[in-house]
Amino acid sequence: MRSICTSRPFFARLFPIMSDEKSMQALLGDEAVAAGALHAGLSAAYGYPGTPSTEILEYLLEVYRKRREKGEAKPGNFSAHWCSNEKTALEAALGVSFAGRRSIVTMKHVGLNVAGDPFINGALLGIKGGLVLAVADDPGMHSSQGEQDSRYYAAFAMIPCLEPRTQQEAYDMTREAFEISERFHVPVMLRLVTRLSHARSQVRFQREREANPLSRITDKTEWMLLPAFARRNYARLIEKQKEIAEWAQAHPVNKTEPAAGAAGSPSERGKKDLVVITSGLGGNYYEENLADLAASRGGSPPRLHIGAYPLPVESIRRLCEGAVTALVIEEGQPFIEERLRGILPQSIAIAGKLGDGKGGPGLAPRTGELDPDNVRKALGLLPRPGILSVMETGALPPSLPNRPPQLCQGCPHGDSYETIRKAMAGFDPALSAVTSDIGCYSLGAMPPYEVPESIVCMGASIGMAKGAVDSGLKYVTAVIGDSTFIHSGITALIDAAAANAAMTVAILDNSIVAMTGCQNTMVPSDKLEALIRGLGLDGDHLVVLEAKKQLVEENAKLLRKEIEYPGLSVVIFRRECLEAARKRAKAKKSVREIL
Repeated sequence: MRSICTSRPFFARLFPIMSDEKSMQALLGDEAVAAGALHAGLSAAYGYPGTPSTEILEYLLEVYRKRREKGEAKPGNFSAHWCSNEKTALEAALGVSFAGRRSIVTMKHVGLNVAGDPFINGALLGIKGGLVLAVADDPGMHSSQGEQDSRYYAAFAMIPCLEPRTQQEAYDMTREAFEISERFHVPVMLRLVTRLSHARSQVRFQREREANPLSRITDKTEWMLLPAFARRNYARLIEKQKEIAEWAQAHPVNKTEPAAGAAGSPSERGKKDLVVITSGLGGNYYEENLADLAASRGGSPPRLHIGAYPLPVESIRRLCEGAVTALVIEEGQPFIEERLRGILPQSIAIAGKLGDGKGGPGLAPRTGELDPDNVRKALGLLPRPGILSVMETGALPPSLPNRPPQLCQGCPHGDSYETIRKAMAGFDPALSAVTSDIGCYSLGAMPPYEVPESIVCMGASIGMAKGAVDSGLKYVTAVIGDSTFIHSGITALIDAAAANAAMTVAILDNSIVAMTGCQNTMVPSDKLEALIRGLGLDGDHLVVLEAKKQLVEENAKLLRKEIEYPGLSVVIFRRECLEAARKRAKAKKSVREIL
């Protein structure tokens, strides 16, 4: 049975220049990952939307949509699906691997926390069909509540990790990741970052590969983590580490410049005052400054770029032999820098984000993103001439006004927050609280609303509200969106319902996953009430309100009544997202024009 990526008449509509010959197309880093997965013989893709990973699955969903339009949607062929959360997405992908076929799971870095259980346990399974996790980190927290570095997760699970630095590498490494997964029978992580995911460049395609045939596992003990089997599987994972380390050591992306063994190479130069280790986009920013660095030093220092993990320990040791200082330039947290302290002798000073190698502060910024200018500073170079001339003349450019994000004008969440604020007014602040969640409505913490008092992670609003009530607070409201409620709020509401906790859950139902680009929710609005009733909630205290400005006063009275109720109540504020409404209207207009 052929996958979608081998159906040339259809595939040509997405990639018009695809043929048996190599071709090129300008793609975002996320799109390059999607194309690489398709060309690798992908059978299924799953994910939960989260910036900066969303475009990977959106691209694959578009392929799947066009395939359905052509009547090519048959069981076993390529398909793509949004899921309730990252955990369910990864578990579905495990099922595809169980059947011998290839799957990819997409998520942002904090989404990997949600998928942590199947992720860690997945490394102990006998992966049959290649399974790739495309995880997009967000250094600088452009749209995230943390800067965590997913390379730590890959090391913890003891699986291979690939870190592309260009769109072409994103495409090539995605294809390669499936091969590695099937070679070592483990999941493989593809670690992306925001600037790569959302930048566009030309990508050269390779010939499409056939999808794996249906071939489910035969040794079921490889997929049952009962203690006796899990102990054996864990021992096997440990045994694989030597071969995985040898693979990483020999990988061509882990390249030393000048090449080991060449004339003037690190091993033949003797004493070196500086060697450089780069990874990911840190390699790009280093190279942007390389000409100036070479001019200032009379030559460029020896350098190792790392893009395949685990770390190539032997290459690191050869590079640093006889060195005084090893400078690490890596995007994200100091993953490589920390590990060098267990690889290199103490006589070599290790510099980077954690220190300057002499007991002083870090040379590279500990928080936020790298860029050519802060990498330039870490290399000891003067600011770029343009910036320097401005500083010398004192003619600094005027500071731009601060433009914090805010809810769209007319957003239903604004009316909902105005209602909540009025309903909470008058309660003793020492006995009341409003917990909130991750989504567009997080912006209700900003002026002019300033209603939420906590924003932690997906689903935490309900769990925190219950804890606050258990601690003695009396008037507690949890605010959560409809998609976030499906993602990870249901289980917390089950806890609250079981205890009949004296709290109110306000579900802001705008019928869409608005924050990441208006993806459809897994449970439509008209099914939410039945779902909630099924958890055992008293039907008299499940209230649906229309989120409209003219109804704010009336709604506030109804909401206050539920907040005062000494038990669990759920209030659904319902009105469609304006942006989603515009997109749906535009889509309907396009259909009418076609007809």
